[in-house]
Amino acid sequence: VQLQAYGGGLVQAGGSLRLSCAASGSFFRINGMGWYRQAPGKQRELVAVITSGTTTNYADSVKGRFTISRDNAKNTVYLQMNSLKPEDTAVYYCHADLKLGAADINDLRYWGQGTLVTVSS
Repeated sequence: VQLQAYGGGLVQAGGSLRLSCAASGSFFRINGMGWYRQAPGKQRELVAVITSGTTTNYADSVKGRFTISRDNAKNTVYLQMNSLKPEDTAVYYCHADLKLGAADINDLRYWGQGTLVTVSS
């Protein structure tokens, strides 16, 4: 199983970016998907998650500015980021919680390689 994230880049404050993350390989089902980020010198933190039923949860710092969504047919999760701020600068990592086989009880969490978002002031 591989997760490929892309869409990062350099943007001015107030701008927008859209991150994508596609899962590929052999698995039975993807349940939760989401995005975390890690800024220089800081711990990785939750940005947004979405369940298989499309229930979402956001960090307080991004509520109203970021929107997470998914396309189950494409095994892809998106993060639309608007009104970006310099403090949003970080490496963004996607994850997918999935079952490899139909009989599996627990999900396994797989991570993407990270994509850098830099917001200039």
